[in-house]
Amino acid sequence: MKNIRIVWLLLLLRIPAVMADVSEVEATIDKNPVMVDEAIQLTVIAHGDANRDAFDSSPLLKDFVVGRTAVSSQTRIINFDKEETTTWTTTLFPRGEGNFTIPALTVEGKQTQPITVRVIPVKNGTGQSTRDYYVTTNVDTENVYLHQQLLYTTKLYLSSGIERGSLQAPDLTNAQIQQLGEDKQYSDIVNGKRYQVIERNYAIVPQASGQFTIKGPVFSGDIVVQDPNTSFGFFNRTKQINRRGPDVSVEVKPVPADIDYHWLPSEYVSINEEWPQNQQFMVGEPITRTITLTAMGVVEEQLPELPQVYPPAFKLYPDQANTATVNKNNTLIAQRVESLAMIPNQAGQFVLPKITVPWFNVLTGETEYATLPAKSITVAPAAAGSNAQGAVSPPVTTTPASPSVQPKAPIAPPPMAQENPSNNVFLWIFIILWLMTLAGWSATVIYFRRKLINTSQNPLVTKGTVNTDEKNRFHQLKHIAQTGTPGQIQQAWKQWRQCLQISTENVDAQACESQIQQQINAMLANQFGQGNDNIDKTKVIKNIVQLRTLVQRQQPQDLSLQSLYPQSTSP
Repeated sequence: MKNIRIVWLLLLLRIPAVMADVSEVEATIDKNPVMVDEAIQLTVIAHGDANRDAFDSSPLLKDFVVGRTAVSSQTRIINFDKEETTTWTTTLFPRGEGNFTIPALTVEGKQTQPITVRVIPVKNGTGQSTRDYYVTTNVDTENVYLHQQLLYTTKLYLSSGIERGSLQAPDLTNAQIQQLGEDKQYSDIVNGKRYQVIERNYAIVPQASGQFTIKGPVFSGDIVVQDPNTSFGFFNRTKQINRRGPDVSVEVKPVPADIDYHWLPSEYVSINEEWPQNQQFMVGEPITRTITLTAMGVVEEQLPELPQVYPPAFKLYPDQANTATVNKNNTLIAQRVESLAMIPNQAGQFVLPKITVPWFNVLTGETEYATLPAKSITVAPAAAGSNAQGAVSPPVTTTPASPSVQPKAPIAPPPMAQENPSNNVFLWIFIILWLMTLAGWSATVIYFRRKLINTSQNPLVTKGTVNTDEKNRFHQLKHIAQTGTPGQIQQAWKQWRQCLQISTENVDAQACESQIQQQINAMLANQFGQGNDNIDKTKVIKNIVQLRTLVQRQQPQDLSLQSLYPQSTSP
């Protein structure tokens, strides 16, 4: 028993030695001094059984941009003694020129020695080999407005071939970054040395104003290093290189204080339309109008919706707008296409209002306007044989007289079978059920007809609306008719008119409605310089009130029957 206790005691004394964490930590770098656009390989080695997550790179963030960290472990046994090491390799990019210190790093209670790094400018590098690979950056302007496109160009210079490599995109907070087109490859000679150049362009659209720094892109690649002791290329080893493009500072100016429209900064904005040519417009026939808004140096999300103000004599059926952004000559071009089908419901001379889109010219710093002029069109009455919607009435067909046929001799009926009493019973049951069904249907029709007559006390009701809607829209129309523009009056008139259902027998109401529409059309024509008469708004309001009174005098029975039964004409 005593011997067992001694063995356990020896094992307990041995465990701390076996499970010792870290005995020593050391840190080294691959080059010193280093150019400002080059990367430093920091290697930290921990001797002992260290946790792979024990390395903390946050103390390096003050003076360096920390890249990816790789970790590996190794175990060796020499003369029955086990030796374990854990190695962390980190890529560091200096944030500027000068002398910087890699501070003491702690790994499981053990610290490394600080390292002073000297960062020199690119022009002070010694030796051509240090400039075999480098990255440049450039912007077309360092002062832009909010949402204005910034052209960013980066070039990678390679003096020899590489086995593999990647070039990251630049980084800017609160901005949209988009690569423009494909990479360009060409040769260039710099300071007497030939380089293979890879050029890449980006469109950067800032989403916030202020002073910002565009962080340069990082190139990482593997180059082939020839071994002078071998003569076969497949024995050559590779070496990883890292280069970082210089940062660029830009100023993003905010929206000017005097801008009271949809902010659209650009160098060029245009608006045009597609319109049927050499075509006579008729009542009930659809007219398709396609309007395209184009702007340079912006994305499609920045384009505004186009105003839609049309005479009330047109029914409008807009399609969903189509937007797109394309790249042309390293410039973003955004387009918005809106299509609209218009169906005139009355003949006459009409004016389609002018369409104006304000935008800010970033070259001149002034507000400009993309304009589509007003258009005057003539709508002819519907052609004979067509209805109000333009659908041609079907032709009347007559059944030709049947040729005379000599009647055949009558066929003698078959002899009557003996009548079965049960057949008469089923016949009477069928007749009774049919009469009950007919009576129930008649009662249902009478019930709903009376209900419609009783509930339709106010004729200012149309399908899908209530009296409250009509009342609110009526007061809104009176207010807008006093203070609003012709386009606003037109919209309010159209909304209130939808609440009315004017009987075909109410001739006075129809005449008053036509007079109001003519007055509003004259307002629109005067607004765009197409008319000569000034319309008194008080007369328009007076006619609107008169129309409401005439509609209220309609008999409720006329409205109810009209909504339930179609109109018919006596032969």
